[in-house]
Amino acid sequence: MPEVTTHTRTVPLTGTTLELAWAAGTDTGKRREVNQDAVLAEYPLFVVADGMGGHLGGEIASASTVDRLRAVVDGGTVSPRHIEKALSRAVKDIVSHPETTDEGTGTTLTGLYLETAADEPHWVTLNIGDSRVYLLRDDDIVQVTTDHSVVQELIAAGRLSPEEAENHPYGNVITRAVGPSDSVKPDYLRLEVVDGDRFVVCSDGLTKELTDFGIKHFLEANADPAAAVDAMMAAALENGGRDNITIIVLDVNRRSS
Repeated sequence: MPEVTTHTRTVPLTGTTLELAWAAGTDTGKRREVNQDAVLAEYPLFVVADGMGGHLGGEIASASTVDRLRAVVDGGTVSPRHIEKALSRAVKDIVSHPETTDEGTGTTLTGLYLETAADEPHWVTLNIGDSRVYLLRDDDIVQVTTDHSVVQELIAAGRLSPEEAENHPYGNVITRAVGPSDSVKPDYLRLEVVDGDRFVVCSDGLTKELTDFGIKHFLEANADPAAAVDAMMAAALENGGRDNITIIVLDVNRRSS
């Protein structure tokens, strides 16, 4: 696994200063031959994409999506409109490889970005599929995003308990993805910027191997984002590493100016 390093960014805002620290890592895991995950962790956007499809199709889908979003970051303005335009371009990229992609090819996309143009800075999460954003705040860990999956729909309908969902045969079936046959509009959620918050953005390769409590444990045991990523990655691999694993840890410190 490539070395994981912690990056920092100071964001001066009216009346406050944000000190951000983050790290990202990805691993093929123990059972897959190819890593179809892709990750982008460049201020102000932090996202994970988990590709699916043929041997190369998923890799193309996730890489195209992340490349198109990297261009949004380079352009200087991250917004729902810019994100959705980038995703539409990513779909065209996917379709342009008919030899390796089909209607079953696509990718999840999950993450968050910092919105500073408004009077009060805030986070915006975005989600398509079953990769996840978690938030550790005041010693509680919460899954911020809602999975787009058959299992989640069964849970929401009261037909399945979260415990039953863990080993459900449709556990890998998602209901929305960035791909030729799907909408490219993510779900968005606005979150306030709070001092001490820690975010985890991850593909389901992590959540297949670690419970929410396990993620919380490794965050609390490792103050440095890179150390937290390394610890969670090692634990996920030790627990089986059944899928590609991608993790971003993002820490937020807010100081009054």
